Amino acid sequence: MNIQILKALYFQESQSIAQLSKTFNKSIPIVTKAINSLLEQKLIEESGFAVSTGGRRAIQFKVNNNLSHHMLVIVLDQFYTSIHIFNIENKVIAQITDQYNPLACSSSALKNIIHYTEQLVVQSQIPLANFMAVGISMPGFVDNEKGVNDSYDKNCNLHHIKRHIEDHFKIPTIIENDSTCIAFAEQKFGLAINTNSALVVNLNWGVGLGMIVNGQIFKGSSGYAGEFSHIPLSTSNLLCSCGKNGCLEVEASLSAAVKNVELALSSGEKSSLESEKYQDLLAQGDALLENALQGDQLAIASLGKIGYMLGKGIATLIHILNPEVIIISGRGAKAGTVLMPQIQTAVNEFCIPRLASATQLKISEMNKHAQSLGTAAFIIENTLQNLIKTD
Repeated sequence: MNIQILKALYFQESQSIAQLSKTFNKSIPIVTKAINSLLEQKLIEESGFAVSTGGRRAIQFKVNNNLSHHMLVIVLDQFYTSIHIFNIENKVIAQITDQYNPLACSSSALKNIIHYTEQLVVQSQIPLANFMAVGISMPGFVDNEKGVNDSYDKNCNLHHIKRHIEDHFKIPTIIENDSTCIAFAEQKFGLAINTNSALVVNLNWGVGLGMIVNGQIFKGSSGYAGEFSHIPLSTSNLLCSCGKNGCLEVEASLSAAVKNVELALSSGEKSSLESEKYQDLLAQGDALLENALQGDQLAIASLGKIGYMLGKGIATLIHILNPEVIIISGRGAKAGTVLMPQIQTAVNEFCIPRLASATQLKISEMNKHAQSLGTAAFIIENTLQNLIKTD
């Protein structure tokens, strides 16, 4: 009971004994006993009174914000590395973000990840002993039970990144797929709260998918479910990162949108983007999203193309899984108002109306922060029980 209550207070913040009793369908005396135990261990504290419902206002409880326990979160995408330190209240207290570090360059990628992590820990002045765990989230065929990323050959150090990080920092480490973490963040803190069936599209340099089925994160029989980006819907001859032709990702990702702009500018189209000088892909992507929101026609058209292809893929997902909601999350969600009309157009065109009408399309409010939030949440889900003393 103690661990259930502690998780509830982390994910849902302040609650009263009566609320917790209703949530877990346990008697008031059982919940009270667990609350008293957590108070004695100083893991939780009182947080004022609940809103009055006509009688005596109930005391609420929350996780103790004076705890010294922290979480070290390593967030990776195809090209950029970010490191965050979260406290037990789920707040970022230090971070190094968007460091260019292509994972394809595996010989240097791991060294850079360790370097950025060491740098942040030193800056934070938090002793390593105060970290509950390290959480790594990254693209690919992540097997969190074995602690490996099977997208990389066994001789590649990124295949064993969990082991390398754990051995280097001497901190318990977990690893999870990036899109799964984003779906978990939406389920716990975002637009999929209290939703039984949801699909969360991770629109980044590639396209990922996290799935919530029957209220649980669904990863398939081998843990690799959700390879949305490799559905063969593209008619382009461009080769996908997986080595095959026809994958959705080559026409429905931020990388594809950036290429759309480059091709249009080289053919003489006019745009405010042509006067920009970019240092890297991140600057290009950010400029594309920002200019689209400001009304630049080329930026809007480029995002519209990927939005339409994304909608085509989403129509396929609706036919197969019939979800309550599909959420566009990840870095690309920033331009959701530009993407959504084209996504909806493709869904209307390719999806059976009866099925389409049963699924809501939403744009995440977390943008690129979802991955780090979800990774920290997985640390809590897997290690919070280590804080509780047992008799």
